[in-house]
Order: sequence, then structure tokens, then C-alpha cells
Amino acid sequence: MKIKSLLNYKVFTTIIFILLALLIYGGLYHNVKPETYDVELFSVAEKTIRSPKTVEDEAKTEEERKRAVDEVEKVYVFKKEIAQNRISLVTSIFDFVLDMQEDAKSGTPNDSTDASEKQAAPLTHEEKLELLKETLTKNVSEDVTKAIPDQIFSTLLKASNEDLTKAKKEVGKQVEGIMDEKIREDQVSKIKEDIAIKIGNSSISDHLKEAAIALAQYAIVANDIYDPQLTEEQKSYAKENVEPVKILQGQVIVQEGHLIDRETYRQLELLGLLKSNPTVKPYIGLVIFVFMIIGTLYLYFYNMKAPEEKKQNYIFLTSIILIIALVLMNIIGFMRDLQLNNIGYIFPAAMAPMLIRIMMNERFALIITIILSACGSIIFHDHITGTINFEIAIYILFSGLSGVMFLSNRNQRPNILQAGLCAAVVNIMLIFFILFIGGGQFTRIDYLYNVIYAVVSGLSSAVLTMGLLPFFEAGFGLLSTMKLIELSNPNHPLLKKILTEAPGTYHHSVMVANLSEAACEAIGANGLLARVGCYYHDLGKTKRPHYFIENQMNIHNPHDDLSPETSRDIIVAHVTDGVHMLKKNKFPKEIVDIAEQHHGTTLLKYFYYKAKKENEDVLEEDFRYPGPKPQTKEAAVVSIADSVEAAVRSMSHPTHDQIKSLVQNIIQDRLQDEQLNECDITLKELEIIKNIFCETLNGIFHSRIEYPEFKKQKEKKHAISD
Repeated sequence: MKIKSLLNYKVFTTIIFILLALLIYGGLYHNVKPETYDVELFSVAEKTIRSPKTVEDEAKTEEERKRAVDEVEKVYVFKKEIAQNRISLVTSIFDFVLDMQEDAKSGTPNDSTDASEKQAAPLTHEEKLELLKETLTKNVSEDVTKAIPDQIFSTLLKASNEDLTKAKKEVGKQVEGIMDEKIREDQVSKIKEDIAIKIGNSSISDHLKEAAIALAQYAIVANDIYDPQLTEEQKSYAKENVEPVKILQGQVIVQEGHLIDRETYRQLELLGLLKSNPTVKPYIGLVIFVFMIIGTLYLYFYNMKAPEEKKQNYIFLTSIILIIALVLMNIIGFMRDLQLNNIGYIFPAAMAPMLIRIMMNERFALIITIILSACGSIIFHDHITGTINFEIAIYILFSGLSGVMFLSNRNQRPNILQAGLCAAVVNIMLIFFILFIGGGQFTRIDYLYNVIYAVVSGLSSAVLTMGLLPFFEAGFGLLSTMKLIELSNPNHPLLKKILTEAPGTYHHSVMVANLSEAACEAIGANGLLARVGCYYHDLGKTKRPHYFIENQMNIHNPHDDLSPETSRDIIVAHVTDGVHMLKKNKFPKEIVDIAEQHHGTTLLKYFYYKAKKENEDVLEEDFRYPGPKPQTKEAAVVSIADSVEAAVRSMSHPTHDQIKSLVQNIIQDRLQDEQLNECDITLKELEIIKNIFCETLNGIFHSRIEYPEFKKQKEKKHAISD
């Protein structure tokens, strides 16, 4: 703590977070450090080696993809329109020849001849041939004159119309019959031979068969066409559908006594299990993990609305609790060498969350639970370094949450044990959930051991919490809810002292406590702290109880015989005396602050004006409390409640309107006197406080029926006083 006082907040937190990060890294290092082996190619394995993780074997995956691509056949597209085009082409050739034959008989030239040729003599065979070729060149999309020899056209021109017509039909029929079927490029030659045989065996005139065969073979082309684009698409689809080849976590890479061949050696190298080729990825991953933990803690404390000194205590406390939890995890982790299955379930998972819940708050306890469950998943790995045990992570998470939840509304120390028992029950349920959902086969002894682990985990969490709590509270000066409840016990020696020596003050303190607690809870402040602070805020009055009006039971007021200055000193002294007594009894700083600040620097008006009558030169500062002014919302609420309760108690039969006006005036007076300038209370919260005070006071000082006997006595008393 001395070191902490020498360092400012930023330097201290930076040092603590760095040390905590190093300790967490060191605590988890052994569990992520990959186990490497000193093996050589073609040597014999001295032990069975298993994969510590699941990784993709990219070389094997690529090999499988290449094989899948090679297995894809070429994609062909059957185009029916090609058949019709080829039939039309070959019949068109016959039609052009028939047309020329008809023109020759009638003496009418072809439409393609010019005017001068219409008057010419009949064409010779050679001229007909040239004219036919010219006509085909102009009217047919393909240059058939180059593909088909002139001899074929010459034969056609010499044939009769009847033979041509017959040949045309036969060739068209054969071509159509063949082209209706799928023909690939490598089949064309064979099919041309087949069609030549068919036409050769047909009834076509012998002198036309050669020409018919030539035209038919020319018409035969491939109609089942190779499509490179579709083929590539099929290859891509096949490649994408190959599942990545993976080496699974826990998979045996090589059995003990087996030869380490090239494939095995390659897999060991890929997994980073060779000492000659270590991997740094696990260490980088651990650095990222630790950074996330420290970042989470830093952001939480950065956004925490608390004094820097209090933050420092909380940071140091959190670090110690985390380190204790990690040490316990590692100790239990080393016990796995005893061949005890699921020994990790014995870890007191609810300890750290319950400690944080009691000394800080529920929200941060949940954050610590999540952090510990993540750390536990690394430490309690399944005998394979670098793996994550999600089962133990779930176990630690829900066990820690159960401890926090069952403790939420049970803040007394004995209830820690009850929370531990409840956590043990939850642990048993979690273990059976994990065992049953896995569907494994377990003996009765296995179930018995697991139940024992669960019970020990819950009970040890409670025992460690109760054992460590006093040390943390004393060492860090923390004010936990449990500590406040202990201080509120009426059997506490100082409360007994107030009750016996200053009963009026005790009653006043209880009334102020009721007002303060209700108001603080309404504005989100610590109501329990305000209540306990009220119990002790006037402790100093026990030194001279009869000098305070609430303790003057049918006795003469001693202030009537004292000078204003002496009365002032006695009244002011109750604050300093109370603070001294609280510090002597080692009360928490928050309680001492409320006692010290509940009057702020307010003016003792009665004695000031009394002194003013005797001496006009009296200074107002001499009749003010020494302060300091309220620094927290709780101290401000207690300060206002103290004045309000005393003022209302002095009124006879206060009405609702009178109480409301009185509370409003007191709050307004505090504002004008700048007594609330040093705390972060808002005007909206003051309005809420006013309404709560009015509601509570109306309930306390409600009108009561006066019985006749009491009424007569009261009238007699008033008559005597008159």
C-alpha cells in the first residue's frame, strides 16, 4: 500500500495490468506450448504421436482437387439444327442441278445469266459446270465447290432428272437418319464409311452412286460439339465440391514402433511437431487472448465511476483473486498425471465470482466468471496441449454464475455456505448433462467420482470465500455489503453505547436512517451504506449526551447557563469526537466520511444569533462546522435527512403541506449555502429526494386519534404553561 501511495493512478494501473498480463501468460504458457518431437525421416517412432489440433492438409486437398478435375469428362452439346442444315445443303445441290437440267430442256437460261446470254446458243457441258459452280458459290453459305471435286458436279449434270430425284431422296434419307443421332468428331470417319456402304447398297443408278456417296459424306459432320466453357464450369464445380482434407485433433499420426515415412514426416512438419520446425502461432494466439482479458478489465475500470484510490484497490484486489484462481487451476491441472478422469471438475469455480460479488458488484462478478471459464478451457485440455476444452468451460461458467446468483440477495456471511451448496447442486446437474449428452459409457465409480468432484467444488468455493474474505476486507479496507450488514447489527458495541448512553440520539439516528436509505435507493445511491452511516453519524454525542436536545428528558437545558461560544464548541465537538471514535474502532472510511461530512460547514444559527446579540463583531465563520462539505451522494442525503428529521420532530402535529414546505426550505437552504457543491448530486435527484422524504415523513408523523384521557391531560398541560 505504501508503494501504491507513491505512484499516481495511471502508473500504478499500468504496472498492475502488465504484471497481471505476464502472470496470466505464464500460467497458460505451459498449456499452449506445442509438444515437439526429435524424429528423423525413416526412423522408428518411440511413442504414439497424435495431432494436437485440427488443421487442413493443403497438399492433400490440392491433390484431391486435381484428381477430381481430371475425372471430369469433356462436355458435349448436341445441336439438332446441324442435321437440318446439312440435309438442306445436300438437297440444295441436287435442286440446283435439277433446275439447270430443266432450263436446258426448255431453252430458258438460269436466272443468274445476263441478258446477252439469253439470246445465246445452248450451253456446253463445261459451261454448265462453271455456271453450276458459280450459282452454288453465290447461293450456298459454304464454299462447296472447293470441298467437292468438279467430277462430282459433272456426273450430276450428266444424269437424268429421274436418277437425280431418286438419288436426292436416298441421300437425304440416309443423311437425316444418321444426323439425328449424336455424332462426335472422332466418330465422323467411321460414320462416313457406314453411309458409303448404305448408299452403295441402295437402288441409286450406278453411275450416280459415287457422286451420291461423296455428297452424303460431305453432309456428315459432328453434331455433338465439345463445349470448352461448360467443361471448365464442370471442372470448377468438381474442384469446389472437394472437401478439404483435414488432420483431426487427436488423430494418430504414427503408432509407436512404426516407421516414419515421407507422408508421416510431412504431416508432423505440417502440425509443427518437429523440433527442427517449431511454430509460433500458439504463442501469438495466447498473446491475443491475454490482451483481450486485460483490455476487458481496463475498459471496465476506466468506465467505473469511483475515486482513483478506490479503483486502485479494486484493480489490485481483482488481480490477486484472478492469480489465486489461476494457481488453483494449474495445481489441479498437474493432478491429471494421477490418471484421474475429469479432475478439473474439482476446481472451486464459484470462489472468485462470489468474492468479487461480495466486495464489488454482481456485474463485474459475471465478467470474472467468463474470463475464468475461458482460462479453464485452456488449462484443463484433454491431455493435448493447445486444445480447448469446451465442456469444462461450460462447467466453470455455470458454476460461477450459480454462486453469484444464489448470493445476490443473501449478503450475510452464513449464506455463503448456502450459496456453495447450491453451486454444488448445479455442478452435479452440469456434470450429468455433459456426461449424458456425450453418450459415453461410464461405470458407477466414474459417476461417483464426478459427483464427489462437483460437491467438493461447491463447498470449497464457499469455504475459500469465507476464509479469504476477512483478509481482503482488512488488507484493502473495502466496505462490502456483508460488512455493512454486520455493522448494522444492534448488538454492535458502539450501537449499544449509543442506545444506553444517548437513547434520544439512537432514535433520531434510526429515523434518519429510514429516510436516507429510501432516498438513496430512489436515486441509485448505496442505500445500505447510508443507513449504516446514519446509525453512527452522531456517535460523538455519547460523550456529552445531555447537551443535545433529543436526550434532554424533563431536565434543564444546560446551554442556558453557557456562553454561545462554549455551546458552539460542545455542539461542534460531537462531529470530531465521533470521527475519532470511529477511527479508533477501525471503521470503514465510508462510514467515517459520513460522520465527518454530515454537517458540512453549516452555520450554528441559534448560537450565532445569540452571540450576535452580545457582540456585534462576531464572525459567522466562527460558528460554522469545520467540514468538509459532503463529498458523496450518500453523505449529502444523510446531511439533509438529519436536518429534516430534527425539524419535523420539533413540530406539533405537522401537516402534509407543512412537511413539504419544511423539506423544500431545508434543501433550498443547503443549495444557497453551497453545501452540496462538492458532490455529484443533481437538481433532479434533489427533487426525488424531496418527494421521498415527504412520503416517508407523512407516514411517520400521520395524524393519530387522541383518546379523551390524553386529551384532558394535554389541555391541562397547556393551561398550566399559559
